[in-house]
Amino acid sequence: MANKQQVPQLQLAEVTASEFLDIWKHFDNDDNGYIEGKELESFFRELEIARKGVGVDPSNPSFREKMKEFMAKFDMNKDGRIELSELAQILPTEENFLLCFRQFVTSSTEFMLAWRQYDSDRSGFIETAELKGFLSDLLEKANRRYDDEKLQEYTQTILTMFDLNKDGKLGLSEMARLLPVQENFLLKFQGLKLTKEQFNAIFTYYDKDGNGYIDEQELEALLKDLHQTNKMDFDPNNLEDYRKSIMALSDAGKLYRSELEIVFCKEPGA
Repeated sequence: MANKQQVPQLQLAEVTASEFLDIWKHFDNDDNGYIEGKELESFFRELEIARKGVGVDPSNPSFREKMKEFMAKFDMNKDGRIELSELAQILPTEENFLLCFRQFVTSSTEFMLAWRQYDSDRSGFIETAELKGFLSDLLEKANRRYDDEKLQEYTQTILTMFDLNKDGKLGLSEMARLLPVQENFLLKFQGLKLTKEQFNAIFTYYDKDGNGYIDEQELEALLKDLHQTNKMDFDPNNLEDYRKSIMALSDAGKLYRSELEIVFCKEPGA
């Protein structure tokens, strides 16, 4: 874990992808994927110093008030923490490769379509070579110049930032952390990760006609029942959007077992 001496003082000039990652590691001391509590206070204090060039006193009531205003602006999901995608909105990243992603993928449905395209071997993961192809196309669509060295840096930075279990590949929920919080519908299902046995039982139940896949109507029934039986924290009025996003993984309207399990299973393909 990077220490304070290894990370330069926050600057408001552009930072490279690697510097962005160093800053993240510096403040996310417990490596839980968020800047929160004392980490958040430390980050905001250094950000204020970078902005104004003078020290600030965290015990001053005005510091707390400014920090509250700051969180109201950047804490998009209002959970009192800063995550990677939110930090990308705060720091002016060189060629902003994270925000570049959002220009290319503006909704969860587009994200799922992109996932289906780049998970070319249908493994349920995007591996290093597939991720490099994804980022290459992303940068070209955004008219960003890059060379092989820069592409390699971006690829490794994305893996380091989002590969939570350090297996050298990105699962669907890991990759979805690139989405803005309000667009990341997969967050709604994080507390409902099923075992393979639980998932198989559910899939069999909702595949009413036993044809080996779930269609749109069957998926809609599945989502409604999950919402009701598990008291899931999402607006039932958004079920249509969730259905469309998940159906983007399907083949001509047919959502097979392996495609649906990457959304709901703890360990897809296990």
